[in-house]
This record gives sequence, C-alpha cells and structure tokens, in this order.
Amino acid sequence: MDSGFVDYVKICCRSGKGGAGSVHFHRDKFTAFGGPDGGNGGRGGHVILRGNKQLWTLIHLKYRKHVIAEDGANGTGANCTGKQGKDDVLEVPLGTVARDAETGEVHFEITEDGEERVLVSGGRGGLGNHNFKNSTQQSPQFAQPGEAGKYEWKVLELKVLADVGLVGFPNAGKSTLLSVVTAAKPEIANYPFTTLVPNLGIVKYRDYKSFVMADIPGIIEGAHEGRGLGLRFLRHIERNSTLLFVVSCDSKDIVEEYKVLLNELKKYNPELLDKKRILAISKSDLMDEELEEEMRKDLNRRLRGKNKAPFIFFSSATQKNISRLKDMLWEQLNAAF
Repeated sequence: MDSGFVDYVKICCRSGKGGAGSVHFHRDKFTAFGGPDGGNGGRGGHVILRGNKQLWTLIHLKYRKHVIAEDGANGTGANCTGKQGKDDVLEVPLGTVARDAETGEVHFEITEDGEERVLVSGGRGGLGNHNFKNSTQQSPQFAQPGEAGKYEWKVLELKVLADVGLVGFPNAGKSTLLSVVTAAKPEIANYPFTTLVPNLGIVKYRDYKSFVMADIPGIIEGAHEGRGLGLRFLRHIERNSTLLFVVSCDSKDIVEEYKVLLNELKKYNPELLDKKRILAISKSDLMDEELEEEMRKDLNRRLRGKNKAPFIFFSSATQKNISRLKDMLWEQLNAAF
C-alpha cells in the first residue's frame, strides 16, 4: 500500500542572477549633455522554504528535481532600478531540515507555520554608472555587471513532529495500538516491517484534550549502522517528546529487548536517552494473571538505574489497560523534567 509519505527529497536549486547596472546619461530637450543616471540592476530571485502546518509529507517535491528562480532585470536610465527577480517559494511541512547534498552540512530547520528561510540566495544587482561619479570622473562610461546566481544541490529531510513516538522491534504491536487509540488506519499484518513509513494519529483524551502519536517503522539490532530500514526512520524519533517502547509479552526476554532498543538509540544519538519514556508490554491477553504477576516482579527487580522506566501491560485486542496507558502518556507529556 502506497501511503504517499515521502520524507527525503534531493533537488537542484538555481537562484536568479542579478541584473546588470546601466550606463546611461541624462538627456532631455533642455539638457544636451547631462550627468550619469544609469540605474542599478535588480536582485536575482531567491529559492525560499516556507513552513506550512497543513503539509505532512514532501511528496509534492519528489518529482520536481529542478527549482529555478527568476533573474533580475537590468537597470535603465533616469536612475531606474531593474525589476527584482521573482522568488521561488517551496512550501514544506514543519520539521523539515535543509542540508547541502555534497557536504551534508545542515543549513537550518523549519519549525513554525509561515516561517521563511532562504535556501539559495539570488545574485545581487550591479550598480549603475551614477554610483561611480566623483569629482575626477564625472562621466563614468562603465557600470557593474550583476552577480551570478548559485547552482546547488540540496537535500530536504522531514523529521516527524509528534508528542509520542512508538519504538519497538518489528511485529511488536505498534501499528495495532495506534489503530486502537487513534483514527489512523496503518497497514497491519503478521510479518516484520509491515510499517515502512511513519504513521501519525491524534489520541483523544479527557475533556477534549488530545496529543499526537507517531508509529515509527520497527527497529532491529544494528539499525544505527543502517540495518533493516536503518537511519531512514531513526531521525523521526528525535522530534518526539515522549518515547513509548512497545515489547511483545511473548518476547524471549522483555528487559533485554528493551535494552537493545535503548542501545540503538544511544548509538544513533545519545541525547535520545534524555527523553521521557514508558515501557509498554503488548499482547497481554495471551497471559494469565499469575504469569503477568511473575513478569511484573521480574521487571521491578531488573529495571533499575539508567534503564528504569514506568511500565504497563496492555492488550489492543481486548482494550485492556488502554485508558491507563493514555493516562500515563498524558502525565509524562505534562510532567516537568
């Protein structure tokens, strides 16, 4: 199923060149030999990124490989400045990061609706000959040419903005949880890597409150090195204020699986471990109460120190502890560090 979600595009940007300054001298029926009055050239158009909160994907730029801004017009007589080249404005979703395609250098990030940042600046217009007039050179026969535009390849990456990010191994039950607590309809199947792109949903809470939850494709050991879906989805976790680690109750060792997930995040970006987190054990309808109590005691004993996190057993199929899970997430989102 093609969700239409695109979080990475590479585009070729060419800003407009500046218009040339004019070499012109004032003439009218009363003035046979007037002074210089050549106008300046117009600035070349910029390539600009503008934040738009209504967008959630970069798909509208996927097939637009060349972005070309307009050139500035040349200056004319009577000190008239040339027309400024039209800027080419690209609307992008919030959380878009712009970087240089060759060096990888990050230029900036768009985080607010309506925020505009220049991606590639246009060339400056040249100065007309009236700018070069002085006491020893009263009739300059030259003007400045316009500055050339820039031709650069840029990469735009989208980091999903969400309050809660679902983190876990493939087939842990993340997409099923998202479909239960939100109106989102992610693809769900009984095989790994069913989810290939992030899915967003709005979780409705009490008193008309809500928060955004993101289902992120499953992590496997070695993801920070590019295994599985690799770095393509790990960057989406950076924008979540709370991480919900989902581990299936039928896992061989819940705590070890949780530690592997933490280790992958640490190797990708150590700052991710500073985020608030909750451990959620899914598919608890497969266990009886006695087994669940034994596992609870084991988790209380082993989740200590830097690995410590509140945990909860839940079932998407039977709705067990779903309301309590929402309460825990809301408390984490509104708790001070």
